Amino acid sequence: MGVTIYDIAAEAEVSIATVSRVFNASPRVSDVTRARVERVALHLGYRPHALAQGLARKTSGLVSAVIPVLTNYFYMEVLRGIQDVLASSDLDLIVYTAQTPEDVDGQLTRALQRGRAEGLLLLSTPVTEARAAQMASARHGIVLVDSSHAAFDSLTVDNVSGGYTATRHLVERGFERIAHITVFPEPPPARDRRTGYERAMQEAGLTPWIAASDRRPYGFCEESGYEAMRRLIESPVRPQAVFVASDVQALGALCALQDAGLSVPDDMAVVGFDDIKVAAYARLTTLRQPMNAMGRLAAERLLGRLADPTGAPQHTLFTPELVCRASSVASA
Repeated sequence: MGVTIYDIAAEAEVSIATVSRVFNASPRVSDVTRARVERVALHLGYRPHALAQGLARKTSGLVSAVIPVLTNYFYMEVLRGIQDVLASSDLDLIVYTAQTPEDVDGQLTRALQRGRAEGLLLLSTPVTEARAAQMASARHGIVLVDSSHAAFDSLTVDNVSGGYTATRHLVERGFERIAHITVFPEPPPARDRRTGYERAMQEAGLTPWIAASDRRPYGFCEESGYEAMRRLIESPVRPQAVFVASDVQALGALCALQDAGLSVPDDMAVVGFDDIKVAAYARLTTLRQPMNAMGRLAAERLLGRLADPTGAPQHTLFTPELVCRASSVASA
């Protein structure tokens, strides 16, 4: 494999964004740093023609992000990380938000229109073969966040492992009637978290118990968690604990428990997923995924792809971390 700008960045001890700015002749790089990067590139035998091919398409100074729903806390944190990196580059970000799952393809088509943007960040969207062919033919730099495909750079979270860890935590606390609140239809992250839940339940010899809301356009919201929890509360036999597919839904579920006069975790323990900022204030046990870091790395990966479009796709898998709080662990 030939030398890439990732090799140059590592050797010169600078970021991918800095290498990209040097090769773009950006004035926002010090003379000392520029000289060091150029010296390392020469030493490593970097072949600039690949860079020139990548930069030849740069006309708009924009990169696009296609996002299922902007109001979700997860996407807000990922976007913040993306913007932190792009703020120190010569590129601006344009965001396309799909109001419903059916709108994703239309927004993707808009984002890929020639001349509209140089690169694309696609968040939490399954990459069908039709979408993969469309993206490949557009000849953009493309990075997938919270989804994956062999042909494109990707950053994903091990949601199966996260769902398993969340459920094992509840099993180890001695709970047996453990329900799972998800959404229908299930996007890939929710589907994988349910898979992890079911695996842990089967290993423990327990029966899975699924509750969900089909609230449209997207189920990852407080209302869907509230509705699903209400159904569980009204069951002839209530669960002792619940693993919820997202923190936002878990906040709604906690509200439903409070409205029913039930105590957490004494009457029902709750575990979420994401570790959004408000989770700490709600004392919610959850699985932490590095949302801001994912956004930052996605932007850096895209800058690298724009500067060197010929390298092999890189795939990064993050493992979520269990954060224990009062919603699942009774105080002494």
